[in-house]
Amino acid sequence: MATSTVKFHRVIKAPVSKVFRAFSSADAMTFWLPPYGFLCTVHEMDFSVGGSYRMSFHNFTTEKSHSFGGRYLEIIPGELLKYSDKFEDPNLPGEMTTTVQLKEVMCGTEINITQEGIPEQIPAEFCYLGWQESLEKLIKLVEPVIND
Repeated sequence: MATSTVKFHRVIKAPVSKVFRAFSSADAMTFWLPPYGFLCTVHEMDFSVGGSYRMSFHNFTTEKSHSFGGRYLEIIPGELLKYSDKFEDPNLPGEMTTTVQLKEVMCGTEINITQEGIPEQIPAEFCYLGWQESLEKLIKLVEPVIND
């Protein structure tokens, strides 16, 4: 079974701690992770090595949803996050692995994301588009500085 890999690189004008928190908070992920036109429900999230998560993306147009989940494989706060993803839909077999690397740079955070093992039924360009939209939303969450 053929699979594909996508990679992303961005520099975000926000501290590493804030970017990392966006990946470790269920509330934050419901905001930024689903691409435009989707809503997200986090059903469970045990953000620890070996811990699991499960969430669903809901297509606002068609009202259909798809659920997926996985395990946190490696967590180094402020540096690295590696987790598995598996769709609950049997038509999307296999397990994906996503690696997020964070590095403090002079103007904020350098982020590198690699997603491997994407099922052949999902065109790579859909993954690129989805991740680009998600990263736009991530930037809108972490770059503003709002002091109460």
